[in-house]
Amino acid sequence: MNRIDSRKEPCPKPVLMAKNALEKDGLPLEIMVDRGVPLLNVKRFLESRNISVSVIEDGESATIFCSEGDKPFKELTASSNGAGAEDVAIVICSSVLGRSDFELGEVLMKGFLGTLVERASPPAAIALINEGVKLALPDSSASESLGELEKKGCRVLVCGTCAKHFGITGSISVGTISNMFEITELMMEHSKTIVLG
Repeated sequence: MNRIDSRKEPCPKPVLMAKNALEKDGLPLEIMVDRGVPLLNVKRFLESRNISVSVIEDGESATIFCSEGDKPFKELTASSNGAGAEDVAIVICSSVLGRSDFELGEVLMKGFLGTLVERASPPAAIALINEGVKLALPDSSASESLGELEKKGCRVLVCGTCAKHFGITGSISVGTISNMFEITELMMEHSKTIVLG
């Protein structure tokens, strides 16, 4: 069995190490990883490829055991998104739209996301990076709209490095804590990417 140790590696390196090990040596695979966000990111990456995983947690780290799942191994494609979603990814880098007036920018961002909710077809995905992660906080005026977009099939990814930087990882109330590998992959797999902020 191939083994890799991704403990203490910065995001998104644990996911990249898992990906590289799969491409090079295949399954079965054993991955040592830090608990918390790194564990969740690597586990989600593996499961998205139809890989069966089991986890043993020990103190601050965990070991993920990977084997063939009951479905064929696959790569992520745009078709894995919710039914009816447009082939568009939106990357939001700020908690407000515009720069000159914070209160106006907050209103505009809430309006923008609220308008997306009202569309017949939501975007396939929204990635929140830098200060954009603050939109996923429960007291954000935009978090309700993000939750509604998720219900309509839009993937909402929240940059784990950014959330950690702002000290809000445990307070995120909508979306999935993610990593730059997954966010970059998301941007590249859709026919159009819109960046705000």
